[in-house]
Amino acid sequence: MAVLPLLIALLSIIFFASSPLAKAAQYSVLSYGAMPDGKTDSTKAFAAAWSQACASTQPATISVPKGSFALGQVRFQGPCKNNAILVRIDGTLVAPSDYGVLGRAQNWLIFEHVNGVTISGGTLDGQGAGLWSCKNSGKDCPSGATSLEFSNSNNIAITGLASLNSQMFHIVINACQNVKVQGVRVSAAGDSPNTDGIHVQSSTGVTILNSRIGTGDDCVSIGPGTSNLWIENVACGPGHGISIGSLGKDSQEAGVQNVTVKTTTFTGTENGVRIKTWGRPSSGFARNILFQHAVMTNVQNPIVIDQNYCPGEKGCPGQVSGVKISDVTYQDIHGSSATELAVKFDCSKTNPCSGIKLEDVKLTYNNQPAEASCSNAGGVASGVVQPTSCL
Repeated sequence: MAVLPLLIALLSIIFFASSPLAKAAQYSVLSYGAMPDGKTDSTKAFAAAWSQACASTQPATISVPKGSFALGQVRFQGPCKNNAILVRIDGTLVAPSDYGVLGRAQNWLIFEHVNGVTISGGTLDGQGAGLWSCKNSGKDCPSGATSLEFSNSNNIAITGLASLNSQMFHIVINACQNVKVQGVRVSAAGDSPNTDGIHVQSSTGVTILNSRIGTGDDCVSIGPGTSNLWIENVACGPGHGISIGSLGKDSQEAGVQNVTVKTTTFTGTENGVRIKTWGRPSSGFARNILFQHAVMTNVQNPIVIDQNYCPGEKGCPGQVSGVKISDVTYQDIHGSSATELAVKFDCSKTNPCSGIKLEDVKLTYNNQPAEASCSNAGGVASGVVQPTSCL
């Protein structure tokens, strides 16, 4: 009967070896020389841990323990030999305080050509305040680095991450498919320039859920080539709101379609829900867009379409936007405007907005009904709509 226990032991070893838990290869950045002291440059250690995880034929976990890790630019390049890499961060990653180090690098941490990567937890500290001061002083400064970018990647998850004080954009999703961003917290000063919270472009199937974003630019910005985007339960403020655009900068440009923005709050922001296009010729478009269940508190421009965007009045005066905006619904949007004009549809003369719907919109200014303005905009209003619809 001694054979039976041996057989059971062998079977249990075989079962455990074939289970996913046993297969996940573990790579701690400490094993490659990373130091959690906030001073020692751990760039090479993070790159080495990624190299090993990416080369693994089994699912892999890169672990970043508690502590502070000083990092220069890290490029996490694929494609990898497995499609399940978890980057589990319990500590804080800190960018160089000297903005000259990364200022012209475009990115601080960038993942390219990867599939099945999850970033879980952790804090990114972009230490951007020095660069913001330079920009706000009017000096000649570098444009700054995006803190975290995923480019040309699929099946990505970013959960429970905090991004603080990026030099430029906090999180960028570029040319990706199937991305889920959940439980993210973005924080930068309200006067920090170009510090968009989450920027999505040329991507499809992106979901942004249960996140809190306060920054100096758009909380979420949606660029050309974005489709099937779902944003839900996002709190925005300070910042410039949730913006589609700016679109139409280029004469040949991919459009934006199938965007849902629901259950959002905007507190003290410059805009609420905005669509913005350059006032010049373009093949771009924005269509099939739903803004639903939004609460505005002291927002300067709660609902705005601006098709005459022309920063510095350069390259577009006297021209009209070629971007065609259609089928945009505003449903159950309530709250207070910080200006008298709460709803502004300033559309293109040659490509008027069409299919705009206002349903159950109630926006006040100083506890009085606010005002609405329409230019080249067509659509319908239903339910209670205040300010009185100008469509």
